[in-house]
Amino acid sequence: MLDGGIRRGTDVLKAIALGATAVAVGRPYVCCLAADGWAGVRDVVRALRRQTELAMALTGAARLADLTPDLLVPHPSA
Repeated sequence: MLDGGIRRGTDVLKAIALGATAVAVGRPYVCCLAADGWAGVRDVVRALRRQTELAMALTGAARLADLTPDLLVPHPSA
């Protein structure tokens, strides 16, 4: 499980590709809850899901199980 640092769907994709079975998304929820109540939380959940689905489609992954480390490109400074 990865707890923290998840801001967009590509973050979810990378975490799962590297072996996470779950990701925790706290700060975006709290910010949206403060700004727009439960409707804001709903919107951020929907946006995160759409972003993750788009990232998966762009990599050719049809299922979460298809996300593997070989889909990722190492950062040049790593």
